[in-house]
Amino acid sequence: MTRTDEFEDLRPLLFSIAYRILGSVSEAEDAVQDTWLRYETSPARPDSAKAFLSAVVTRVSIDVLRSARVRREQYTGQWLPEPLLTDPYEDPARSVELADSVSVASLLLLERLSPLERAVFVLHEVFGFGFAEVASAVGRSQAACRQLAVRARRHMHEGRPRFEADLRERDELAARFFEAFAEGDVEGLCALLSADVQLVGDGGGKAPALARSVLGAEPVARVLAAAFGAFVRAGVGLERHEVNGQPGAVFRDRDGKVVQTLTLDVLDGRIQAVRTVINPDKLGHLGPVADAWALKREAHRGTR
Repeated sequence: MTRTDEFEDLRPLLFSIAYRILGSVSEAEDAVQDTWLRYETSPARPDSAKAFLSAVVTRVSIDVLRSARVRREQYTGQWLPEPLLTDPYEDPARSVELADSVSVASLLLLERLSPLERAVFVLHEVFGFGFAEVASAVGRSQAACRQLAVRARRHMHEGRPRFEADLRERDELAARFFEAFAEGDVEGLCALLSADVQLVGDGGGKAPALARSVLGAEPVARVLAAAFGAFVRAGVGLERHEVNGQPGAVFRDRDGKVVQTLTLDVLDGRIQAVRTVINPDKLGHLGPVADAWALKREAHRGTR
């Protein structure tokens, strides 16, 4: 098998590691490409391509994350991960860990960890790498990695989101949500939202978005109903789709360009959080991106 073949076989795993460390599709893709360049120019052939490439993509991702954290601290408004529609890596033996770790809620928890804690948690807890491999990847002793893993697990456990275990019930609730949303039914939406539901939007200062989070069932329902009316006036439609492993949707304009994504967190038969990403810099991997400001002006003209 050639180096190219080895790398392509492992590309889904490498991207999935990088995405969970970085929370960014574009940055993860760049990290994977950088990993390939280092592998291609490496004079020696490693005994294990998987171990070598996983270590390289982890180190690259840690370096990227350290600089990205500074930018995220200066981010305009609420920062959310770049939406991921499909995780390219599949492992039936670790399907639960993989699905949970890619959710928006879990990625936001991972943001609270240091870059090293995050990398150790992703490699060991999510992908099942042994501590010898983890230590080699992050350049620390096995003992240090065990301590990092303990701290990371504690932080994740303290704030870990608990999603609805019954996927059928979750999906039925999501279907009712989108039906009420499409009808602008405030009362119907209220019945599906938890009392302390949170609505969060990520525009990054580059698209119209909520100035701050909206809390409470009735306020969130009213904002959602008003938003759908604006979408209708601007000719925006939605496509139901899993986003980061959770029920969600992709919104597109008349020309099929991406306007925003939406994800739902479900627990105990109620929607606990609604998160939207409309920052155009975070949507390009989903296709051509619409001009959200122009759509907002069009919707406003439709009210006159």
